[in-house]
Amino acid sequence: MTLYGLLAFCAVYALAVASPGPGVAAVVARSLARGTQGAPAFIAGFVVGDLVWFVVAATGLAAIAQTAQPVILALKYAGAAYLLYLAFRLWTAPPRSSEASAMEPSQTSSRLFLGSLALTLGNPKTMVFFLALLPTVVDLMQLTVTGFLEIAVAIAIVLPLVLGGYVLAGARARQFFRSTRAIRWLNRGTGTAMAGAAAAVAASWALGVRR
Repeated sequence: MTLYGLLAFCAVYALAVASPGPGVAAVVARSLARGTQGAPAFIAGFVVGDLVWFVVAATGLAAIAQTAQPVILALKYAGAAYLLYLAFRLWTAPPRSSEASAMEPSQTSSRLFLGSLALTLGNPKTMVFFLALLPTVVDLMQLTVTGFLEIAVAIAIVLPLVLGGYVLAGARARQFFRSTRAIRWLNRGTGTAMAGAAAAVAASWALGVRR
């Protein structure tokens, strides 16, 4: 794969990752609520999920994936259910300062990882990129093993950088909320955004979206 082709993929992929969607909503909401706590495991789930979809697209399994509608449907609703769970946790969480939240035990790394992985595997935005947009950027028919590995490494670098930026921005924004009242409304606002993202994931199937 040429350097120009790899850079073009990185640019398009970075824009796709940074664009609003259920994954970005989950990262922003969680970082507003918990700061950087648990962020590495949470982002790792997104990375693995994107790598799975890349393998599906690059190995010619896209047609099979598109026909496995019951599995895709289950993944979509699993991701939506996870977002609703996070939204519920945010709505019911007692308001605490950012310092106090940092000292609290968070969800286990495995739960955070599996939650974001399920969300990514059922995320319509991710499916559209890898099954529809990726072939317009990368000639998958001519992709060599070296090119495959180069793109996989690029995904493992670009995605954490982009989502990590959202995490840091959310954690920094949380520092401005000091009063109990402000933190309560912050939690509920981010919880509402999370629930909205869950509804978007679930509704995509009902509206006839086939990713």
